[in-house]
Order: sequence, then C-alpha cells, then structure tokens
Amino acid sequence: FPFFHADAEWFRDLSRKAERRGIRIESTYTSYQEMTGFFTADPHLEAASRRAWERLIRVAAWVGASSAGSSCGSVLRDIPGEKEPGLARWFRHMKELSRTAKAAGLSSLCIEPMSSLYEPPSTPAEMDRVTREMDAFHAADPGGTVPVQFCADISHGLADRDRRVVVDNWQLFEAGIPHTREFHFKNTDDRFDRTFGFSAEERARGIVDLERFRALIDANADRFPVRELVGYLELPGPKTGRDYTDHLLGPALGESLAALKAVFG
Repeated sequence: FPFFHADAEWFRDLSRKAERRGIRIESTYTSYQEMTGFFTADPHLEAASRRAWERLIRVAAWVGASSAGSSCGSVLRDIPGEKEPGLARWFRHMKELSRTAKAAGLSSLCIEPMSSLYEPPSTPAEMDRVTREMDAFHAADPGGTVPVQFCADISHGLADRDRRVVVDNWQLFEAGIPHTREFHFKNTDDRFDRTFGFSAEERARGIVDLERFRALIDANADRFPVRELVGYLELPGPKTGRDYTDHLLGPALGESLAALKAVFG
C-alpha cells in the first residue's frame, strides 16, 4: 500500500531509520498484480501499469536504492493470445522506463522469472529473449539507460498442466546467472506448487538444499553481473491477521534466518 500512496517523506523517513540501524536498502520490489496491464490490450490498464512502474522507480530513488523491480506481469488464462502482443508492449515500456530509471539515479531495473507460461519469462529461452533485446537497447545508449536484470527465485521452476517438470528450479536459476543481481530465498515442493521457509521440518520436505545452493553460487561467482549478490528471504506465511497464526510469524522468521545464516553467514 505505501508504495503507491504514501507521501515521499514517508519513504525518506524510512531510509533515515534504516541508516540509523546500519541497514542499507538496496532495491525495491512489488508484486505483479499492479503490472499486468501490459498484457490486457486495455489502454487504461496499460497506462495504470506504466504509472505503477514510474512510481516504483521514484520510491527506489527516495530510499536510496539502486534498483527497482517487479515481474513482467501475467496473461489472463482465457486470452493466451495476448502474451505476444503483451510482450511487445512490455518491451516498449521497459525501454522507456530504462531511461526514466537512469534519470532517477538507479543502476538497473529488475524482473523476476516466474513459474508459469502465463507469467513470462518462465523458461531459459524466454529469459534469453528478454535479455538479448534489452541488452542491445542498453548497449546502444549506455549513458542514458540502465540494464534490465533479474531478481531470481530459487523456488521457481516450470511444471506443465500434468505436473511434469519442464524446467526445474536449479536450471531456471542457473540460466539467469549472467543477468542476476538479486534473488529470493524460498523453499518449495517438487512441483513448485507450495512455498515455505527453512525450518528443520520445512527443509526436510522441501527441495531447496541450502548447501547445494551455496555451492552453485560460489561456483558461478564470476558470472554474476554484481560483486555483492543480495538474497532476500521471502515467506508466504503463516497467514497474518489470525490470532491462531500471528504468534507463529516470529519463529518462522527466526528459524529460517538461522538456517540461512548457518550456510551463508
């Protein structure tokens, strides 16, 4: 809610509070719902998503972040033919937004590879398509634009309608490494159907092996476009606003953070 409605001073105050606590805000990220207008063929929703991206870039500048990002958006399941026109609109807007981000003092824009063909990019081929076009655009005017890079998610992979894995989470993450500047820590099941954290119980049933993940990052350290790779813990629950689950949030965060620090600390 604050991303799209709070006054600039709220964000500047947030940045000052973070600085006093020794915290640096490196990027801003929002959910994809605000950005789906590029895939709707509705000029009003397209304009709304453009305004949302512009606002997100301003927020990043207000808090001193170097990057702003979201997913590309999603295609409604009953109009799959809008995927290609939507991508064309997305490319046009992202090229213009790349200039907006540069003028705001950012160093990149980020998008997130997702787990559905209705939410591109979700395959190595789609990721390659995005980076090729945006890299060529940035290379033509490196002083006036910023690159488009990835916020990866180690829990994302692609399974088809019969739950057959097409691209697993390890393949998807590795495919994006040359353009990945940050990522989400999240655990998942073997069909990417549920996401959760890294408590002992969750690590036992999840497929994201943290030691394997650390080894993958270390083995590819020279291939990332940044020297400081930031991983953000993203937990989908427990559901808040319920007396019987609110008290579980502290332990959920604490246990997951302890597991991450034990491997990456």
